[in-house]
Amino acid sequence: MDIQRSILLVALAIVSYLMVLQWNEDYGQAALPANATATVGGQQTANLPDTPSSSTSASDVPTASGEATPQLAASAAVSDELIRVKTDVLKLAIDPKGGDIVQLTLPQYPRRQDRPDVSFQLFDNGGERTYLAQSGLIGSNAPDKSSGRALWNSDKRSYEMADGQDQLVVELTYSEGGVNYVKRFSLERGQYDLKVDYQIDNQSGQVWNGNFYAQLKRDASGDPSSTTATGTATYLGAAMWTAEEPYKKVSMGDMDEKSLRETVQGGWVAWLQHYFVTAWVPSKDSNNTVQTRKDGQGNYIIGFTGPQLSVANGASLETGATLYAGPKIQNHLKELSPGLELTVDYGVLWFIAQPIFWLLEHIHSLLGNWGWSIIVLTIIIKLAFFPLSAASYKSMARMRAVSPKLQALKEQYGDDRQKMSQAMMELYKKEKINPLGGCLPILVQMPVFLALYWVLLESVEMRQAPWLGWITDLSIKDPFFLLPIIMGATMFIQQQLNPTPPDPMQAKVMKLMPIIFTFFFLWFPAGLVLYWVVNNVLSIAQQWYITRKIEAATAKA
Repeated sequence: MDIQRSILLVALAIVSYLMVLQWNEDYGQAALPANATATVGGQQTANLPDTPSSSTSASDVPTASGEATPQLAASAAVSDELIRVKTDVLKLAIDPKGGDIVQLTLPQYPRRQDRPDVSFQLFDNGGERTYLAQSGLIGSNAPDKSSGRALWNSDKRSYEMADGQDQLVVELTYSEGGVNYVKRFSLERGQYDLKVDYQIDNQSGQVWNGNFYAQLKRDASGDPSSTTATGTATYLGAAMWTAEEPYKKVSMGDMDEKSLRETVQGGWVAWLQHYFVTAWVPSKDSNNTVQTRKDGQGNYIIGFTGPQLSVANGASLETGATLYAGPKIQNHLKELSPGLELTVDYGVLWFIAQPIFWLLEHIHSLLGNWGWSIIVLTIIIKLAFFPLSAASYKSMARMRAVSPKLQALKEQYGDDRQKMSQAMMELYKKEKINPLGGCLPILVQMPVFLALYWVLLESVEMRQAPWLGWITDLSIKDPFFLLPIIMGATMFIQQQLNPTPPDPMQAKVMKLMPIIFTFFFLWFPAGLVLYWVVNNVLSIAQQWYITRKIEAATAKA
């Protein structure tokens, strides 16, 4: 009968495993967009629309005070095609109406590992989502007004950084009322930040007054870069820098409740998602009005309006800001503006996570593989906590050694819990056992383990990084769920080395923990599960050695 039950359980486990594999094959990968790029004859062609959507309109223009324009007329002109710009790391499209960046893809970061020809799309002007970077000049005689935005001119409709070229400059021009404007986009090879500058040449016969503004607009759609299916969602929303808070989150919920308006010197405004960030960085010496609001279509806007500019007749002036649109690479972000590296959000344990990432990065520089780097890092952390772990395992080993005596006390006192507790305390005192000795060292280590969890979850370096064999992407779940199964097996083995809880119900719950954790870890990123497996294996080896020594000493006594 026992053999039949065992066979049925094994068969059920195999069928369940095959069903999960099939589900993962059918639903485990994110769908590609309908307008995905495709490689034809070695050239990448984009099925992106050449006409911008209605996502850029006069309603995007703030007033000089930073508030939304209350009454808006329809746009007077419609641009007929977008201006395409390509560097080695960026492909973007500029809408001549307003000069906004309405599309941007990252050729170095494929959307899916199995489709390297489909670049990850960050900005979109109404295809899958609305997400764009806007900038302009506002004022009584500035290009952007409540009646409509400027229609910029360009010598070409396509710009591409040639081999050997380190910088690409795209200039748009516009003239109105005797004032000549140049909007200049300056891009550099290998860089995800670009400068957006305005040159104002005033030949109008009077003083020109206005303000520069820059903002990010996004709808409420989900995060296309998220790889977690465990309910542990990374932050999707806006953030900003202030003197009091170098990293201040402004969620979509915050914007739903009220609009924010704050004066900040320098700083930055950003929109965050898993692995990627976009940010406007003004001059560090300028006093800007940072504001958030929602437009008439329900899109969320965070941006800043600069101080008033004044250009005398016959004079000229330049103003602008830097736009970053790309991966959360901490060194690049820190160089761009203080506090911007905090958009790699490690949570409340960032002060522990930052050194851990620094160490992981240096290990990777030697090994060249993030999977092996995680293993080496886990070993180093385990060695650092070796004395604490040893104290914990010694306590558990002593508890295991006196388990027969605890069972005898339970049989002696039956359901008399008070006498049972007193007898247990006397036994612990006699055997010099601290009941909390196995828990306290583990609690001390928990902040480090949680910080490492967020390092592995947040670091863009893990995205599509292979380890070995079937693990081709450490940032997503194991495609065959082998690592979670191994993790569950190591939990079961480790559990056998622990003392059996005296309470029968607690003992049953503990037996279920490896199964529960295995199921929970099925959808964890493979890098996180790899860390947990290595940590468990090292713990088993250490605990087995300590338990064997204490049990041998107890047997001699």
